[in-house]
Amino acid sequence: MEPLTPAPPARDHTAIPIYKLYGYGNVWTASDPLYCETIAAQEKLHNWHVTAHKHTDLFQVLFLESGGVTVLLDGQARALEPGQLVLVPQRVVHEFIFRPGSGGYILTLTYALLHGLCARFGLALSAATDPVVLTLDADEPGRHAALSFHALDREYRSLHSPQRGPLLESLLAGILVWIHRQGYPAGTSAPETDPGSQHLARYARMIEAHHTRQHQVAWYAQRIGVTPAHLNAIAQALAGKSALELVHERLLLEARRELIYTTRTIGAIADSLGFADPGYFTRFFKRLAGVSPKDFRRRALAPGEHAPADQTTGS
Repeated sequence: MEPLTPAPPARDHTAIPIYKLYGYGNVWTASDPLYCETIAAQEKLHNWHVTAHKHTDLFQVLFLESGGVTVLLDGQARALEPGQLVLVPQRVVHEFIFRPGSGGYILTLTYALLHGLCARFGLALSAATDPVVLTLDADEPGRHAALSFHALDREYRSLHSPQRGPLLESLLAGILVWIHRQGYPAGTSAPETDPGSQHLARYARMIEAHHTRQHQVAWYAQRIGVTPAHLNAIAQALAGKSALELVHERLLLEARRELIYTTRTIGAIADSLGFADPGYFTRFFKRLAGVSPKDFRRRALAPGEHAPADQTTGS
């Protein structure tokens, strides 16, 4: 495998770090749309601790084969045991704290590759926005999925093998199909063939791309090709929430991330999320989260730490 040359992270100290590949800045250093690394080989470089960061346009799968790891996903901690894997869609803030000597694999794939495989095999993974932990059982499908990680890693390092690209995609597809059959994303164990599911999936992708613009539901509905009332009915029927609630949930998630992982003031966060003023943002956040942004930040910080000073009023 060609050596990687670190590049400086494309970020400022107040923002959540965004990496293409962890530790190599905002560049994609691999020659393939897929990057495969072993936990043992890569994490020793970072003292077994991958600090909090997120990716854009990248989907990540971590398979723990031995040892242990604590994963923090948008501020929520979860301890993984051997035989489990964690799925991390784009923009999810994540942190991995490995037990020294742990073994397993981390797959990072571009959304261009993920979209293509999902379209080819009728999968819904490219529409996922929430992380999840799954367990590879000792049954035959689970064993085959685990073996696929081994085979994919071996083939990935065989740079000059004939038909290397198609074989990598086939092995990756086998893993993704196993994930899809576990019902991830929730409620999508079957391919999305009906128009309502397709509209909702497109709506979710558009929210992900445009939620900070504070568009009305009618703006999304027009681009999907349905009326606002019909889009709302689809959301209620398939997601159990109104179309507007789905937009607000995504805004709240981003606000929580900013409050936990950055030192930005309440006013700066409000501005970055498209709110006209900090007071409006504070009322929005408190209505949905039950506490003010300042109180949420204070409670989310580790014991002994203090919330960063905020110069805005009404927070």
